[in-house]
Amino acid sequence: MIIKNLLKQYSGKTVVDGVSFEIPKGKVVSLIGPNGAGKSTVMSMISRLTSPDGGIVEFDGKDITKWNSKDLSKKLAILTQTNNIQMKLTVRELVAFGRFPHSGSKITSEDEKIIDDAINYMELKEFEHRFIDELSGGQRQRALIAMVIAQNTDYILLDEPTNNLDIYHATNMMKIVRRLCDELGKTVILVLHEINYAAFYSDYICAFKDGKVSKFGTVEEVITKENLSHIYNVDFEILNVEGRPLSIYY
Repeated sequence: MIIKNLLKQYSGKTVVDGVSFEIPKGKVVSLIGPNGAGKSTVMSMISRLTSPDGGIVEFDGKDITKWNSKDLSKKLAILTQTNNIQMKLTVRELVAFGRFPHSGSKITSEDEKIIDDAINYMELKEFEHRFIDELSGGQRQRALIAMVIAQNTDYILLDEPTNNLDIYHATNMMKIVRRLCDELGKTVILVLHEINYAAFYSDYICAFKDGKVSKFGTVEEVITKENLSHIYNVDFEILNVEGRPLSIYY
C-alpha cells in the first residue's frame, strides 16, 4: 500500500497536508502524533471511509477509490474507534458478520469452520453464545477482532484499539495485534496515542505533526529523544526494555 500526497481540508483548514509513505506488507505499522496531527484522518482515507481532497492511496497497484466495495472488503478490514453495536447479537453472530463479504447472508459449512477458528483463536469459545452487551470491554474488543479475523483480509486497520481499555486489556490487545502479524501474516495498521505500545509492538512507525509526516521508519529510527521531543513539544528520555525502545517523558 502506497500513500501519495494525501490532502484533506475541512472548512478551508488543511488537516492533512501532502502525506506520503509506503506501508510494508506483513508488518505492524503504527501512526502516532499529538491530537489533531492528522493520523486518524489519514487512517480514514486509507480505509476509504473519507475521501481525500488530493493525492491517492494505491492498493495492490490500483487507486483505492477505484476498487469495487465487495472486492476491497475481502482484502481490507477496519475497526474504528466507535463500534457501538445496537443489535442484540451473540458473539458468534457478530463474528459471522465477518463472512458477509465472502458469502453474504448464506453461511456455508466452510464459513462455519472459519468462524469457529476465529472464535477459538481469540479464546472466546466459552462466550460464543453470550450477548455482546453482556461482555466486559476487553471481551468485546476480542469479539470484534475475531470478526475481523473471520473476514480473512490481508490488511487490518485499527483506529485506537486500546482506547477505553485498562492497562491489562490494552496490553493484551497489543499482544493480539502482534500475533495477527506474526502468526497469521496480516499487515496491521493502527492509530495509537500510547507511545510505549507503539515502540514495543510495532515494526514501523509513522509520526505525524501538524498534518504532515514528521518521521517514518523503523521503531529504532523514529523513537528517539530528538524526534519525540520535536513531535510532541515535550522532553523525552528513552529506555531500552527487552531490546526495544520505550519512551518515558518528563
